[in-house]
Amino acid sequence: MAYMVGDWNMSRIDPHHVVLASKPGEGKCILLHICCGPCGTYPIERLREEGFQVTGFWYNPNVHPWQEHQLRQQGVQKYAEVVELPVIWYEKYEMPRYLRAVAGHERFRERCRICYRMRLERTAQAAAEGGFDAFTTTLLISPHQDQALIRQIGEELAEEWGVEFYFENFRRGWSERGRLTHEHGLYRQQYCGCIYSEWERYNKAHIDGLLAEISNEATRR
Repeated sequence: MAYMVGDWNMSRIDPHHVVLASKPGEGKCILLHICCGPCGTYPIERLREEGFQVTGFWYNPNVHPWQEHQLRQQGVQKYAEVVELPVIWYEKYEMPRYLRAVAGHERFRERCRICYRMRLERTAQAAAEGGFDAFTTTLLISPHQDQALIRQIGEELAEEWGVEFYFENFRRGWSERGRLTHEHGLYRQQYCGCIYSEWERYNKAHIDGLLAEISNEATRR
């Protein structure tokens, strides 16, 4: 009996010659930039499912203040130990570098573009120098981040550093992120990371209004 599926006649297919699609990460090592413990949960799991040998990378100079930076780093350390994830820790806390980079560009999304590039460029550099096949970031899981912009910057840096940027929409794992965060008792931050996002989170207003006032005052002088 022949089974018709679309335009395919299943009686003509030899099951012994069916080639299964290989996983995208088979035989590849990937460097995963991790912004925090909770956001690292699902992407680590997913990348391993896709066949990648995953190594984490910690570099988040935007996170302010220092104690918040340390809490997030400790959260990553805690989860990495549980899932046996090797992690490369960037030793310097380069908050002044971040602040200088965004000076004059403090508006939401404008500063984010600079922040994404800083973190992804350091990751791409580490991936290229470490002989990794690809790099990616846990920032891709958050619905609060500009996923299209992250992808654009990642692909630009891939060209510059000669190492592939692996894009996947990790947002489908957002609920799993929540479950794993709760299961492992990971520290959950209340704002994105930088001093401006903290101000906007607790002041419940964007910084744009204040920047407009400052600009008007400068114009009147």
